[in-house]
Amino acid sequence: MSDTIFGPWSDDDRNDWGHKPQALQHRLHKDPLFSLDALGALIDDYPRQHYALVEVGAAGSDRRLWREGEIGSLTGVQVIEAIKQGRMWLNLRNVGKLVKDYRELLAQIFDEIGAEIPGYDTYDQTSGILISSPKAQVYYHIDLPGQSLWQLHGRKRVYVYPIDPPFLSEKQLEQIALYEVEVDIPYEKWYDEHADVFDVEPGQMLHWPLNAPHRVENFDSLNVSMTMEYWSDAIRRSNMINVANGLLRDKVGYRPRQRSLTGPAFYAKAALQAGVRRSGLLKKERKARRPVSFRLDGARLGQLIDIPEAAE
Repeated sequence: MSDTIFGPWSDDDRNDWGHKPQALQHRLHKDPLFSLDALGALIDDYPRQHYALVEVGAAGSDRRLWREGEIGSLTGVQVIEAIKQGRMWLNLRNVGKLVKDYRELLAQIFDEIGAEIPGYDTYDQTSGILISSPKAQVYYHIDLPGQSLWQLHGRKRVYVYPIDPPFLSEKQLEQIALYEVEVDIPYEKWYDEHADVFDVEPGQMLHWPLNAPHRVENFDSLNVSMTMEYWSDAIRRSNMINVANGLLRDKVGYRPRQRSLTGPAFYAKAALQAGVRRSGLLKKERKARRPVSFRLDGARLGQLIDIPEAAE
């Protein structure tokens, strides 16, 4: 096995990076770190504050189901089996920061990207592991940091959409930056006519432009993917403006007129969003918008038990 993570890069691969949706080859699906046994052991000890378990609707369904839950007392192996039998996904967030082996792997990935893309200056890189049910879906949404998706087990179809209205508006971007509920943006079926569509298999990764809306439909198999996130100075400044403009629009009733990333207006907005973040108000409101309403049923894998406090 090659020591490099990526396959050979073409000139088009280098030129398209960050500008167009693209697919590249990798070898991580063969790495023991991503075997189902290794992932089961990882789930066993994963901190509660760093995972999200979400029940979703079936791929192709118009019913929009999204509620968050807990693993409960299940072992990691049982959790994976429950996901295989159900309709949900588990996101082990920040594994690239919390676990040494995955942190070292992430560093190698960015070293290899940096060797191919001169001036690719990023920081605060991390990764997550996404385990999802056969025929599950991830709804139309965006991510705030730079993002890529690495397929490890199973097959899925990924739709990547343009960044311009009507696919994404400034107001929608601001709301996501404020409340961190990425799936609260509208989607119409005709959007698919304008999407780049990828059928992704183990050994392929996707990268797309910053904030590009996308959605995912699993084929009929358990899916495991790695998500990779990162920030740059420009991305961070853009997100600060999203939060500040969102506060002005949502809390003050003022319609922001510009998104400058430099100058006096930027620094005033940077101070505004920093002050609100320090107050803890945003954190409290974000948590209220994502209640935990179920836990996995250990006696009937794939079934869910409603948590009474959240159901009332």
